[in-house]
Amino acid sequence: MSDYFVKALAFDGQIRAFAVDATQTVKEAQKRHDTWHTSTAALGRTMIGALLLGYNLKGEEKLTVEVKGDGPAGKIVVDSNGSGQVRGYIQNPNLSLPLNVYGKLDVRGAVGTQGTLTVRKDLGLKEPFSGQVPIIDGELGEDFTYYMALSEQTPSCVGVSVLVDTDDSVKTAGGFMIQVMPGATDDVITEIENRIQKMPQISDLMDSGCKPEELLEWVLGKEHVNILETLPVAFHCDCTREKFEAGLLTLGLEDLKEIKEQDKGAEIVCHYCNDKYYFSEEDLQELIQSIETKA
Repeated sequence: MSDYFVKALAFDGQIRAFAVDATQTVKEAQKRHDTWHTSTAALGRTMIGALLLGYNLKGEEKLTVEVKGDGPAGKIVVDSNGSGQVRGYIQNPNLSLPLNVYGKLDVRGAVGTQGTLTVRKDLGLKEPFSGQVPIIDGELGEDFTYYMALSEQTPSCVGVSVLVDTDDSVKTAGGFMIQVMPGATDDVITEIENRIQKMPQISDLMDSGCKPEELLEWVLGKEHVNILETLPVAFHCDCTREKFEAGLLTLGLEDLKEIKEQDKGAEIVCHYCNDKYYFSEEDLQELIQSIETKA
């Protein structure tokens, strides 16, 4: 089944809620980057967080999440847009850490507990919006929650989950975000807090077939949830040969000549999707001639 994202209101508009099934999306990322299980969980959780944080993006508007902790995962970078498309990479794809004390994948051990979570939104304005918070937990759900409270002044609860099978393949991936709207009553907030404390793990729910709508019903109560919209979600990278060709042109004449003479060609690999683009000696000569013609 295809991945999708749901937007909802609850408790007569006192709560705004979002949930996503990103299983196939994270599977695609795992396959493209050949990530090992701990790296898969860290990258997948960041992708889910980026989809949730991009809840109000429209069309070509973009959001970039960068997690830069002191753990062995290194930097994690994810882009998402208003069409439910997401792409991302992790600096160290080959992490296979021992399980943590709870028997779960040790995402905190991979990400670290010191560092920054940065969110940049390109809304088509002159200057992109940028917000940054320190990493406070490393499991990423609480870190996204902290970002929403501190940087966007929106009291929220973010849950992100990736369940990886014994063969390193992705079984499930998804999560939710609950936002408290101005004027929400203490009774409503307390009820939600109690429900979240009592609910099973997201991974267990999704592994038993729970859909995004049902995740929200677990958190908020079926009788309170009003689904507003669903949106398809997929891994998608907008890299093209033309974009990398333009990048080669920025190197300048001398560097291009050096690459042509010494390497007899150039292979460029996209960070985000691992697609490879090869430029032969003849291709490089054409680029060199185009620069010389304009000179």
